[in-house]
Amino acid sequence: FRGYCSRRLRRLRKTLNFKMGNRHKFTGKKVTEEILSDNRYLLLILMDAERAWSYAMQLKQEANTEPRKRFHLLSRLRKAVKHAEELERLCESNRVDAKTKLEAQAYMAYLTGMLRFEHQEWKAAMEAFNKCKTIYEKLANAFTEEQAVLYNQRVEEISPNIRYCAYNIGDQSAMNELMQMRLRSGGTEGLLAEKLEALITQTRAKQAATMSEVEWRGRTVPVKIDKVRIFLLGLADNEAAIAQAENEETKERLFESLLSECRDAIQAVREELKPDQKQREHSLENDSGKVSNIQYLHSYLTYIKLSTAIKRNESMAKSLQKALLQQQRSDEDGKRTPRPQDLIRLYDIILQNLVELTQLPGLEEDKNFQKEIGLKTLVYKAYRCFFIAQSYVLVKKWSEALVLYERVLKYAREVQSGAGAHRNSLKELPDVQDLITQVNAEKYSLQAAAILDANNPHESESPSQVKDGKPLSERFETFCLDPSLVSKQVNLVHFPPGFQPIPCKPLFFDLALNHVAFPPLEDKVEQKAKSGLTGYIKGIFGFKS
Repeated sequence: FRGYCSRRLRRLRKTLNFKMGNRHKFTGKKVTEEILSDNRYLLLILMDAERAWSYAMQLKQEANTEPRKRFHLLSRLRKAVKHAEELERLCESNRVDAKTKLEAQAYMAYLTGMLRFEHQEWKAAMEAFNKCKTIYEKLANAFTEEQAVLYNQRVEEISPNIRYCAYNIGDQSAMNELMQMRLRSGGTEGLLAEKLEALITQTRAKQAATMSEVEWRGRTVPVKIDKVRIFLLGLADNEAAIAQAENEETKERLFESLLSECRDAIQAVREELKPDQKQREHSLENDSGKVSNIQYLHSYLTYIKLSTAIKRNESMAKSLQKALLQQQRSDEDGKRTPRPQDLIRLYDIILQNLVELTQLPGLEEDKNFQKEIGLKTLVYKAYRCFFIAQSYVLVKKWSEALVLYERVLKYAREVQSGAGAHRNSLKELPDVQDLITQVNAEKYSLQAAAILDANNPHESESPSQVKDGKPLSERFETFCLDPSLVSKQVNLVHFPPGFQPIPCKPLFFDLALNHVAFPPLEDKVEQKAKSGLTGYIKGIFGFKS
């Protein structure tokens, strides 16, 4: 966009013959009220401001890795505000209409607010943003609906910045409004997208200063890493935001954000584990296998990551189950519809995560934890078997599906019998009693479908199921509806053809040739001429031997 503004400025100056000297000497010119005979002179000032603003936004992204560029960023924003002030001054002329004057004032207030925002002068920034918002609201009410859409869009972009400034001034209610924006589909955009995450991190960092330890499964572990403190403080808020998410897309985005923060925290702990390797081995020897505090903290964070991944996959599985149920009711054709195989893959991933949970260092001797993970494994195995059976039902493999349904009931009864004191930990899992009810109903339906299929031999011996392997060239006299004849893989003939025996070429042996006496040919063979000097002289004079 900065390049576009530069090219547009060059075109405008060339068209208006408003050049700043020549290639050898710079001669500065200013746009004054006397030369405002063409509205394109105002565009010159606007493009200057837009170019400075776009360069500031580019530097804002680069400043994440190069902090020194922040000074250049502030310089460009001040330049943009200077051009906006000049634009507002020129628009006060009588040659400019009222609408343009108001838009110039709103533009000036917006750039001023952004500059104060970057300087963290929250009160001045909020006043500037409020002025800009008020002007755009009045313009939206004064014009048609088509034009009002653009002004209302600007108001929506400015409102989060005002709430952010209000929070930093001391209005705690503004923080709740900003957190609610995080739950909307697509999240926040523009200037606030980065600032909102920075605000949340900053708030947690202040609280993290008072956090020194965490307790998990009866063991208290000191937390000395700031990044881990910030993550653990925001864990409850993130889980609450996921529970309040309005749709699956927002929930998936929040899950990914939580997993990303968890991976960063785990990486910070791993960096601390490397220099602590020798101390950890020494503590293992002295404490009879008890892991060190930093290793136990790593296990805790890994537990959070794996548990969150399980919840995310379970949420995806629930949405797929709803889509699968709606598909069975509607039977609509169109885009790719969910299949039981998709759910099987999700439950495979969940079971793999549970296996990793049982192998966490420091929890091998925790029998309650191992028992709890074992029950969860049985629950997800039951659901996995159920959807494998569903996939067999679709291809009419009745016996395999019935065996799998019995396996589902076996897993479900084991869960019910072994739950006991672990019922609280199983509340978040799918109810196995509902699964038992559904499996019993499916068994009766399966038995009825198998009986009907057995009583209908024409359907059971459908052309698609009878596969004798014979090509079309060998069954011309037999009528058979073969759908494969109109597909891309048509079995017409055996190709390549097989080998067949043929008579070989006879061999002839000439046995009489060795007994034949040929006539002499010496008289017919010309003798070789003599060579040398004598023969040469005789040849000159015509003498022949």
